[in-house]
Amino acid sequence: MVFVSLRLQNSGGFGTEMHPMKKIFLLFTLWLAVVNVRAALPQPDLIAQIHFAGAQKISAAANFSAFTNEFCSAEAVVLRAQTANRLSVWLAGWLQKNTGVTVADGAAKLRPLFDDLQKSEWFLETRAAANGKPQVAIVIQLDTARAQIWQTSLKLFFPTTGFKFSDGWLTFVPDANSSTLGNSLFKKIFQPVDKNAWLVLDVNWPNLAQWNPDLITLGMPETQFTVTAPDDNLRINGKFYFPENLALNLEPWRVPTNTLHQPFVSFTAVRGFSKWFAAQPWAQAYQLSPTPNQYFTWAMAQIPYQTFAALPVAKAADALAQAYARLQPLVQPQPGAPGMFLASSKLTLTNNEIFLTGVPFISPFMRVVNEPAGQFLLAGAFPNTPRSKPLPPELFQRLAEKNLVFYHWEITAERLPTALNLSQLGFVLTSHRQLGGESAAMKWIQKTAPKLGNTVTEIFQIAPDQMTFTRKSPGIFTAVEMLALGNWLEAPNFPGCDLRLPQRSSLKNLHPRPPAGLPAPSK
Repeated sequence: MVFVSLRLQNSGGFGTEMHPMKKIFLLFTLWLAVVNVRAALPQPDLIAQIHFAGAQKISAAANFSAFTNEFCSAEAVVLRAQTANRLSVWLAGWLQKNTGVTVADGAAKLRPLFDDLQKSEWFLETRAAANGKPQVAIVIQLDTARAQIWQTSLKLFFPTTGFKFSDGWLTFVPDANSSTLGNSLFKKIFQPVDKNAWLVLDVNWPNLAQWNPDLITLGMPETQFTVTAPDDNLRINGKFYFPENLALNLEPWRVPTNTLHQPFVSFTAVRGFSKWFAAQPWAQAYQLSPTPNQYFTWAMAQIPYQTFAALPVAKAADALAQAYARLQPLVQPQPGAPGMFLASSKLTLTNNEIFLTGVPFISPFMRVVNEPAGQFLLAGAFPNTPRSKPLPPELFQRLAEKNLVFYHWEITAERLPTALNLSQLGFVLTSHRQLGGESAAMKWIQKTAPKLGNTVTEIFQIAPDQMTFTRKSPGIFTAVEMLALGNWLEAPNFPGCDLRLPQRSSLKNLHPRPPAGLPAPSK
């Protein structure tokens, strides 16, 4: 058994005395409700603006160990190559469909470009034009030979395209409609930039959703991120610009202090999301009334399936009955209706608890919990262990920060195995594709994660229509984000993310194997 002792770090998160499927917790906070008066955005016509320093430049930086661990191992190189291969096939098909130009071996023609996009420094900008057609421009640093490959390949898809190669930089615009933007972007490469920035990104998701309607349901605001590495840890600093003023109820935190206890390897707290959640069409099937406004989740170190979630509610018994009514059709649907779980699963409601039977390895439950902070619904997949010692005061100091909306801390190397076991088993139970143990993404995760220590993420509301995002971490991603990314990159329809398995007439005889990459817990 592993016991973790927590202490406050300079980052504002929790350290350790030891060595350091579609909507994840981070996105859960980014998509908060927006109501009231529309506010002005920094660049109303912007769709996306990206500056990537390039692997060659980053590898020459003083502090690049985090980048090397996450993106330069043999496993990372294999995954990057696989992703580039799949993207070139997809992009060739997409271009031929949308331009009407047929290119023989189009994917092979585009494939070298993805290598340059990983290695070289480049700028991309796309904006909404008055004629309704987006303007697009790319400026990338290349030698003469590589610049010629770009021109030869892209000319096949864009016969009327324009190129400019000057001072070692190639400017590409797909048509005359974007020529002015291309000239403007070329000038920006000679303007002062943050030399420590590895990636600068600004995406206006509402504008981008006009060309990809699937993004509308996410309701994401304009997002700005900058990634730097001032020391052995990466820093991600960002800002969110919402199209309307936020109506957040940042009520005092209600922490389940008796149920939550050490040693945990991750902790997440979110508040202020009730109006956003209540307004989401996809969430209607899961609504409780009144809608909870806070959410806590944490993972223990001892047993892979000890991950818990707590919702503070006004009347826990009523909320539990509502939750049962929402979950019952998913577990035991009417004849002919689609279900979510194995056919042998059964959901049972007692006076103060819901529990799911017929599930291997775990004992999922949701129960009423009475705490000093009020009543809660507590959900988990495995029994909680007895409380051993009080929570660290540093936890409450961080939550006491004014206008804090989201706080997450984890020891990523220790959180990854627990999240992997639970997610893999969840995919089996709900007839979704597991992340293969021999897949390129799984090998990359298993190689990268053991070197990742304390990760701290915080989001604050700083204005009626704005939030800030900060992360300090030895890697870019949290454990859950790495798993989400790995499953996406391995999805059969990538860059789509359909992980559903073909429907079976009966799943009663299905005996799931232990999650790939990790053994089943001992009995």
